[in-house]
Parts: sequence; structure tokens; C-alpha cells
Amino acid sequence: MEYLKAKREDLDQIYQLVQETIQTIYPQYYPESIVDFFCNLHSKENIAADIENSYVRVLALDNLLIGTGTFSENHISRLFVLPNFQKKGYGSHIMQCLEEEISAKHHFAMLDASLCATCFYEHKGYKTISHKELSTDTGFSLVYGIM
Repeated sequence: MEYLKAKREDLDQIYQLVQETIQTIYPQYYPESIVDFFCNLHSKENIAADIENSYVRVLALDNLLIGTGTFSENHISRLFVLPNFQKKGYGSHIMQCLEEEISAKHHFAMLDASLCATCFYEHKGYKTISHKELSTDTGFSLVYGIM
């Protein structure tokens, strides 16, 4: 297992990993328009920009990217593990690595938590400090936790 800084050539695999995870897991928690919102939020262009800024990390197992995490300053985002690899400690490993990188310059980490990830983050010791609401183009409201 290797935790690495993402490279430009990883873009397609990271994008597919994120999209597959959203399309598999999020429909259990959100209506279709919110799932589409998340898919658009984590577009190939947004991921590419984060790779260019050196914000994206990947977790590789036998040359397959199975997880990814992104951070800027002390803000963690876009933490995804392929559905078939979830509940095996890979997400926890990515979180630990991200936190170690953040702790080199910051005293704490923050993140925005979707409904499907809140329990995972709480298990890691994060606490919800507030909630934010975002209105989508389709008229839905997305409420998420700031942890």
C-alpha cells in the first residue's frame, strides 16, 4: 500500500474513483439531484486544479488507486475510497496521513461532512461545530456539517 501525492497522469483514475463512489454510496442518503450536484462538484476540472496545486493524495494498492484525499492548508476535502475497499481501514489510513501532513503547519484540521461520511469522521474524533446550507440549481437544499 502506497500513500502518494497525485500526479497529472492520475487524473482519470481519481475522477473515476470519486464518481463511482458517489454514484454507489450517495443514493442511499440523497435524492438524485443532490447526487448529481456532488458529481458535478467533484468534476474532472476541479480535481485537475487540485492536483496542479499539489492538494491531492492517493492510496494505491497493487498499482490500483483505491482511495483519495485532498487538503488545502488545514481543510480536508474529497476523501473517497472505492466501495469495494470500504470498511477495511483504507479511509482511516488516508485520514491519518492527511492529518500528519496538516499537523506540520497547523494545530487542527477542518472538513465539510456529507451525511454518508459524518459517522466516519465522528469515529475519528471530529465534532460537528456548525451546519451550512447550500441551495442547488434544482431547488433542493443541501445541509452539511462543518467539523
